[in-house]
Amino acid sequence: MNYSYWEHKNWLSNIDYVIIGSGIVGLNCALQLRKKHPKAKIVILERGLLPQGASTKNAGFACFGSLTELIDDLKTHSEEEVIKLVLQRIKGLHLLRQLVGDKNMSYNAFGGFEIFTERDSFLFEECQVHKNHINQLLKPIFKAEVFTEIDNHFNFKNIHEQLIFNPFEGQIDTGKMMDTLLKKAIKNDIKILNHISVEAIEEHNTGVELKTNQFNLKAKKVLVATNGFASQLLDEVVKPARAQVLITSPIKKLHIKGTFHLEQGYYYFRNINNRILLGGGRQLDFKTEETTSFEQTELIQNKLEALLHTVILPNSNFEIEHRWSGIMGVGAQKKPIVKQISNHIYCGVRLGGMGIAIGSLVGKELADLVD
Repeated sequence: MNYSYWEHKNWLSNIDYVIIGSGIVGLNCALQLRKKHPKAKIVILERGLLPQGASTKNAGFACFGSLTELIDDLKTHSEEEVIKLVLQRIKGLHLLRQLVGDKNMSYNAFGGFEIFTERDSFLFEECQVHKNHINQLLKPIFKAEVFTEIDNHFNFKNIHEQLIFNPFEGQIDTGKMMDTLLKKAIKNDIKILNHISVEAIEEHNTGVELKTNQFNLKAKKVLVATNGFASQLLDEVVKPARAQVLITSPIKKLHIKGTFHLEQGYYYFRNINNRILLGGGRQLDFKTEETTSFEQTELIQNKLEALLHTVILPNSNFEIEHRWSGIMGVGAQKKPIVKQISNHIYCGVRLGGMGIAIGSLVGKELADLVD
């Protein structure tokens, strides 16, 4: 395609910073760069009509890890590393709430609950063994006990009679959050070009050239914020992890309030606008779900529906109104990759399914690397 003089002048030339990806990390990175460089030309390239990946597709959990997740993390991380991860998530959530505002993303601290199906009673027993120890590890952060046991007052069926409750967990409206961030970017003269797929990044002495499906672009610095798609552009250890989700039609007198975790967080659900949003299940077929395809599979969708009928909403009439998938970026370690790759290229990727919690922090840290 031939672009006009005006298009080249205003959007496609003399660029200081190109950010690849307009998700939570990319937008926060751009806004932080704008604070530090008020006159810089900042351009975000986004492959989708809307931010792809997980930023507009996640379940809206403002969490830092369920008890079983933290127990599992301690098997592959030191206590110091786990504490640092929790601190990063808390700091990231604080930054997000400061930037977006609780009202602008319908933030509510209804608390988080972990439930255990009858066949997973061993997980509940493991929680009883480790709960006091983890509470002691987290007490300096929260100044209180984080995890306690409560009775099942939600009328869930076929589960252990007690749940694990965490009062410090919250929830947001993902769409409102991203809409607010996008508006802030535009207000701060950050240009966002959609439907632009970056095919190659070539570094030169004075900057970087990007080859896209639409044009070639030059910039002084490039910051990659594509999370689960990172390995398509960078030689970094980031595996895509698809998360399949469904949401019901509205349900009258839906009494469920809070965010809920099952099976070490591999399943998760919540009430949003009197609907149940339920996602997860990639542990049923890890290899197939290690993909950047946004499709759904019969195996996982059938399991999600079975959980609705047998555990979550056993006596309710409802229909499935929407189904979708998001792509996360994961690795052997939970710590995100935020680093300078070369003289002019930087990345902030591998959010490990904690994008809401750490996305704002990773974006800020990515921008801070540039100087």
